[in-house]
Parts: sequence; C-alpha cells; structure tokens
Amino acid sequence: MVKGRQGERIRLYVRGIILGYKRSKSNQYPNTSLIQIEGVNTPEEVDWYLGKRMAYIYKAKTKKKGTNYRCIWGKVTRPHGNSGVVRAKFRTNLPPKSMGCCHYLAYKPSDVSYFSFV
Repeated sequence: MVKGRQGERIRLYVRGIILGYKRSKSNQYPNTSLIQIEGVNTPEEVDWYLGKRMAYIYKAKTKKKGTNYRCIWGKVTRPHGNSGVVRAKFRTNLPPKSMGCCHYLAYKPSDVSYFSFV
C-alpha cells in the first residue's frame, strides 16, 4: 500500500481460464484464444473487458533479464458465444501447455510489476 493512502487495496487484475484456440469442426486457429473470465457469464458483461490487456505468465528454466518468469501479452478482442467467453489475440500464439491454465487480465497494465503474485 502506498504511504499516506487510506482504505482497502485495489486488485488490478482478474483471473481467467484458457479454454483453447478458436476452431471449426476440422480446423483450429491458434492466433485467437478462447478465455473464460472469472465472474463473467453473459455477453453484456464482456463489454467492459473489450480492449483490456491480459498477460499469460509462466515460469521458464533459464533466467532472462534476472528472472525465470516470462510473460506473453494479449488483448481481449470480442465476445465468443453467449456464456461470457472472450476471444483474445496474443503477441505470439499461446503454447498448448497453457490450455486449462490460469491467466491474468490486467485493468490498466503498463508493466508486469502490477502483478503481486510473481
């Protein structure tokens, strides 16, 4: 908490689960990922998240820039269906290992230091 501030700490992210890639019956499109945001259940609730940045944070074996954690940034592009799932595009396609895994959706990110869990 910042010195001199009163009140509760504000969480600047929300959790979500990576469901998979956008796909059709026989093709999948790995440049677009489907993500279920925690607490979002209708297309109307998705509207607030459109355009927000999200981060997929994972741990690697080797250190780069003094840390083992790496981050792939992406953006919520549009809703997918009627159950609150969103489509998101990331700078690089998400690895298949990320399916079923948590990601973090940042409200106003400028760098990874917003995330206190790293």
